[in-house]
Amino acid sequence: MNRRNFLVRTGLLLSTGILAGSSPEPRAVADLTAPAELNNWDTIRAQFNLTRDRIHMAGFLLASHPQPVRDAIERHRRGLDENPADYLHENIERLDSAVLRAAADYFGVQPTEIALTDSTTMGLGLLYGGLKVRADQEILTTTHDHYSTAMALQLRAARTGAVLRQISLYQQLPTVSQEEIVETLVKALRPQTRIVAVTWVHSSTGLKLPIRLMAEALAKVNTSRAKEDQVLFCVDGVHGLGIEDVRMEDLGCDFFIAGCHKWLFGPRGTGVVWGHPRAWPAATGIIPAFDRELYERWRKGSLPGESSMGTVMTPGGFHSFEHRWALGEAFIFHQAIGKARIATRIHALNHQMKEGLAEMGHVTLHTPRATELSAGIVCFEVHVVRPKEVVARLHKSGINASVTPYATEYARLAPSLLTSPEEINKTLQEIKNLA
Repeated sequence: MNRRNFLVRTGLLLSTGILAGSSPEPRAVADLTAPAELNNWDTIRAQFNLTRDRIHMAGFLLASHPQPVRDAIERHRRGLDENPADYLHENIERLDSAVLRAAADYFGVQPTEIALTDSTTMGLGLLYGGLKVRADQEILTTTHDHYSTAMALQLRAARTGAVLRQISLYQQLPTVSQEEIVETLVKALRPQTRIVAVTWVHSSTGLKLPIRLMAEALAKVNTSRAKEDQVLFCVDGVHGLGIEDVRMEDLGCDFFIAGCHKWLFGPRGTGVVWGHPRAWPAATGIIPAFDRELYERWRKGSLPGESSMGTVMTPGGFHSFEHRWALGEAFIFHQAIGKARIATRIHALNHQMKEGLAEMGHVTLHTPRATELSAGIVCFEVHVVRPKEVVARLHKSGINASVTPYATEYARLAPSLLTSPEEINKTLQEIKNLA
């Protein structure tokens, strides 16, 4: 079998045509296993194989898989182990399509607007590595973003000659407001600003940005700009995905990048990049996509040229297919619980944690207490106890916490669907004992 026939037979040349039609949304989940009845938080917690002898307050680092995801991974792994060629030939196009449709249903978008990746970092690299920016334009980002964003943008600036500029979105975290963030961003814009790159929820402090308000402000600026000079609003959304009850139209950004193996409980090594149809033409792929139409054009002797659809921005090649094909299960798992229900639960648990910490005289709470300015990460300091020592002492007490991986370090807790009010009370008591 030559390479072309192999690629066609395996379906690795995924046709965007099968995703661009108007087939009904239920097809997005038709090939995926429905989760068990998830009628209370105990039955939801029972879906995970997490140890019961610890309180898991660092689950946002890397997810434990719920049972539907575990079962799907094992099902696909078994099929690939027993007969890899036939299992790939017979299933890849159907399964890739099902994952994209499940993701599209969750986000409220079209499947062709989504590229599949392996992580937030990969998504940032793919997007920022291919966004069109001229040498006379600039990239605007913030001092609050993660290393992966900073490095991806720095590499893009180095290759294009564009200026990379960082700003702080607020003066003092204790007094930050949505209005200050939006005003600061708008004032920082220059006529040459082409890309604005921000992070929805800062893993450094737990601050949540008002993405919708920022998007609306940028849209007003764009009305007076030529298309090639309009600002592209890009959001690292990994610590909001799986928490907030929003769809892409609610955020209003141009691009949204996130790993799916954190709050969404997706298979480890999965992620997405979503782009609005108006924005995808500004991006070019940097890794060849296994797209059927592009491949056929190449086979007939013409270079495929650029393509702006999300599905053809998905890197080609062979992947950890058993994990990628189980990603749809994670989206369905969240839909079955209910996005609004999840948001209410996580915000309630985080409110309990923040209020408890704020009452302690030996603790400084850094994450804003307001729901509109925070999500699922709580950052704090214990007076005269270094953050790493706080985390170490909590670990000895059976509580998993973490330290923010930034120049300024804080202790960090992340109440989630995998924790309970009782566990938060126990954690608060242990922190109180650190006085």
